[in-house]
Amino acid sequence: MQAVLCTNYGRPEDLSVAEVPSPTPGVDQVIIGVRACGVNFPDTLIIQGKYQFQPPLPFAPGSDVAGVVTAVGAEVRGIAVGDRVLAFVGYGGFAQEVACAANAVLPLPAGVDFTAAAAMLMPYATSYHALKDRAQLQAGETVLVLGAAGGVGLAAVELAHQMGAHVIAAASSPAKLEVCRQHGADATIDYSAEDLRGRIKDLTGGKGVDVIYDPVGDRFAEPALRSIAWNGRYLVVGFAAGDIPRIPLNLPLLKGCAIVGVFLGGLMTNDPKLGQANLRELVAMLAAGKIAPHIAATYPLAEVAAALNAVLAHQIAGKVVLLPGA
Repeated sequence: MQAVLCTNYGRPEDLSVAEVPSPTPGVDQVIIGVRACGVNFPDTLIIQGKYQFQPPLPFAPGSDVAGVVTAVGAEVRGIAVGDRVLAFVGYGGFAQEVACAANAVLPLPAGVDFTAAAAMLMPYATSYHALKDRAQLQAGETVLVLGAAGGVGLAAVELAHQMGAHVIAAASSPAKLEVCRQHGADATIDYSAEDLRGRIKDLTGGKGVDVIYDPVGDRFAEPALRSIAWNGRYLVVGFAAGDIPRIPLNLPLLKGCAIVGVFLGGLMTNDPKLGQANLRELVAMLAAGKIAPHIAATYPLAEVAAALNAVLAHQIAGKVVLLPGA
């Protein structure tokens, strides 16, 4: 089979596509023939050696797979060859086949497209965990989403809208903000042209926002936190802009707010039952048409560098997906 290999840490252009042996399942594993794999910002970090964990070299990046089961281990029950599934595999998904723990696999309803399922997995699972579990978002509250046109940001916009919140989307261009409006944003901020704090003040009548969803970090973090409402929750999701901000700790004191970490990998490790329950709820929403990932582009394995660079450039709205069979 073909797989994308990271043999040394570096740029997307340093990856190679190689012929490697097909995996065989362990006793509690299944093999998935990958029809689609989502491309996420952490994939750009893991190939540089900058992510929270690093698999041993060489490895294939890619965590969010959807496809068809091609083999099952001897002790696996309830999953059969030919089943349509999706799974969060951690790494190894940029390949035509991947081995996966059977307890990480979810059935994929017949009407759900493989590409949409792969596009949904990490962004929506992260955003759902953030809004439902970490922020305990209530209907009628106001949510500010920074980096709102990115993969996780757009998922947060859509889910917060589904949960009955008033959603303010902040992004860097009118075109990106138009996509945000199509996915449920009630108001928008173009922070390439508008003052973030001033616009938040105008949109909330000076009250501030109840929940801030921040996958960006860098220069937007402090002005956003200064715009939070009393008893607000600031969700630290990631640092796509590059720099990890240093927050003055007097701000949470004065605002009576909480700074809350969001890490999907930690959830799946420390509370896998909750993580799997969230994923099942998201699959049901996807099958019912309540959520619809915005797919900006798809690429074959041979164009993996272009796919990763599209994510790195922050110039697209929504998700990029690799199609290993294309």
